Amino acid sequence: MESGNTSIFDLMVWGGAGLSLLGLLGLGWCIIKVSRAKRAQLDDEAMRVVLRKVVPLNMGALLLSVLGLMMVILGISLG
Repeated sequence: MESGNTSIFDLMVWGGAGLSLLGLLGLGWCIIKVSRAKRAQLDDEAMRVVLRKVVPLNMGALLLSVLGLMMVILGISLG
């Protein structure tokens, strides 16, 4: 490996990997949140409240993961 010769595409790959990791951590948090609510055996209305809060965060985490993976693929392809 050459040291001191970092291109924009290398940064794009590492940035995309970091973004994907953040998305995966968000997905893990969503899974933990819903499994705790299930284990608490909440009634239907309380479970719906928990799920209404988690679904947008879940979609955002998925979006981060996808964008990160797209950055990785573009960085590898163009680099």
